[in-house]
This record gives sequence, structure tokens and C-alpha cells, in this order.
Amino acid sequence: MSGDASREEKTVVHLVRHGEVHNPDGVLYGRRTGYHLSELGQQMADRVAEHLGKRDITHVASSPLERAQETAAPVASSHGLETATDERLIEAANVFEGKTFGVGDGALRRPGNWRHLTNPFTPSWGEPYVEQVVRMMGALDAARDAARGHEAVCVSHQLPIWIVRSFVERRRLWHDPRRRQCTLASLTSFTYLGDKIVSVAYSEPARDLVPAHLLAGAKPVKGKSKAFGA
Repeated sequence: MSGDASREEKTVVHLVRHGEVHNPDGVLYGRRTGYHLSELGQQMADRVAEHLGKRDITHVASSPLERAQETAAPVASSHGLETATDERLIEAANVFEGKTFGVGDGALRRPGNWRHLTNPFTPSWGEPYVEQVVRMMGALDAARDAARGHEAVCVSHQLPIWIVRSFVERRRLWHDPRRRQCTLASLTSFTYLGDKIVSVAYSEPARDLVPAHLLAGAKPVKGKSKAFGA
């Protein structure tokens, strides 16, 4: 195949958000290790693998965190692939990591934490949105190159997925977290023609398994701080 023809090949990279996490204490787990999929989360991962079973997947990559690796495993297994770990797919850093972050309770009740909330545009409480765009675009492009002419799966986390999608679709990066369209075990799929992204699609193959309070746009419920897990 000529170089010009190769540059026009269609490649699809699916960014998958991991499944539900076992988090009985309702903390914002962030980049902490030791947080694994719940039984329901494993069902979600299996559903994603089933959904992608007949797709032309030739590359699977994942964030290094356990919940992402466990979501990637059934997809990789069903296609006879190994999961590559890409550090760029990791969750966004957050100063509230390890704290409870529910509605009307948790970290926001403590005045000492308010200093972290001064600038929602950067944001002041965590990894800058621009830095997330840079690393996630790098991960997307690497997956595109690994699966050029075919399809790739990259398992990541809600905020980085939403931020890179917002960048590609030319939306502002600061936003209301409750309005992210990136529910558990969802797919945000980027279609490339050559090296250029030409379309973005979104699907929820495990929507019927997702608790109602964790769906996009759901009203937060006191005591359900797992809604902030990503």
C-alpha cells in the first residue's frame, strides 16, 4: 500500500470508561491503587466485550489502575490480545483523592478545603484540563498508529475521556460534572481518516446495568458519593 493510501485509512479508537468499582466507603478514589471492579462492574466489562466481540479490534490499551485493567481484560481476551498499559490513560489527579465527596457531606464541609475551589476553569483542585488533553490525545494517536486500518480499545476514566472529547468537539473544557456524557462502561469512539479525527460517536452497551444515580444528568443523592468516582 502506498504512503498516500495509508494516510487515508479508516481507524476507530474506542475510549471505554471502566465499570462500577467496589467502593463501600464512598471515597473519591482517583489514582489510588486497590480499587477493583465490583461484581456489577465485572458484568459491565463483560457486556462491553460482548458488544465489541465482532469488531475488528487489533489493539487494547488501558490505564494502569486496576479498575481499568479489569475492564480491558475481557475485551482483550475475546480478541486474543494482550492489554498494553498506557500511563497517559490514567485518571486525573485531584487534591480531594481519598476523601468523601458526597452532596451535603464530606470534604466540602471543611473550610480548609475551600482554597482548592478558587478557579473552576483550570481547575484549581486538580490536574489542569489542558494537560489532560495533551496526554489523552497522545494516547489516542498511539492507539490509532497501533491499529491503523482497524480498531483499538483504550480503557480510561470519566474526566479524561470527557475532556478530550470536549476538546475534539471544540467545547469549552470547564463544565458541570453532572452533565458529562460518559457513564460507566460507555464507549466514546473516535473515527480517524488517516491521521485526522473525522467523527465522534457515543454509546452505552451496559446502560441497563448502571445505577440510576450514576447516569449522565442524574440528580446527586446524599450518601451516594460513589457518583464522583471516575
